[in-house]
Amino acid sequence: MAMKPTQSVRLLKLARRQPILRVKDLLAVGIHPENLRRLHRKGVVERTSRGVYRLVEADYTEYLSLAEVAKRVPHSVVCLLSALLFHQIGTQLPPDVWLAVERRSALPTSMNPKLRVVRMSGAAFSEGIEEHQIEGVPVRVYCAAKTVVDCFKFRNKVGLDVALEALREGLRYRKLKRTDLDRFAVVCRVTNVMRPYLESMT
Repeated sequence: MAMKPTQSVRLLKLARRQPILRVKDLLAVGIHPENLRRLHRKGVVERTSRGVYRLVEADYTEYLSLAEVAKRVPHSVVCLLSALLFHQIGTQLPPDVWLAVERRSALPTSMNPKLRVVRMSGAAFSEGIEEHQIEGVPVRVYCAAKTVVDCFKFRNKVGLDVALEALREGLRYRKLKRTDLDRFAVVCRVTNVMRPYLESMT
């Protein structure tokens, strides 16, 4: 009769499939959290922020930070400069993760990587969300058109030059459709702001 794998072996298998872990991931499959702490002491996993661990030896993509944030703040949406980077639009390389949350949502008191938080409500928050799997974690990211429109809405935070670059490049490389831009401009109430730029570029 074959022996059942130990909890540590099961944990390692889980970590290879899902390299970013929280204690609740272990509890969901019946693995005691002490096994995670044991692997941490051995240097097999490292703690990246409160309650979030990742496998040390793993091939991570350039979007690892987005997965780490989504694991800790699952109700959030990657937005603005981080979403531009994800969609490969423009030249921005933000050191922090830009995140949209609903107005009254609670946030962690400390976080690694650091966050730049934008609070939204209603359709401005809920429209245009895509879900992508990054490092085995479901990550919510605004689609390219919503991201560019948000750059105009929050131009005082990111700069009008960033919004214009994103619009120009997104159109040039056919990552944006005029119909989508118009729809999200209405949702975000920036139709009048964007109209002259759209008319000059399309």
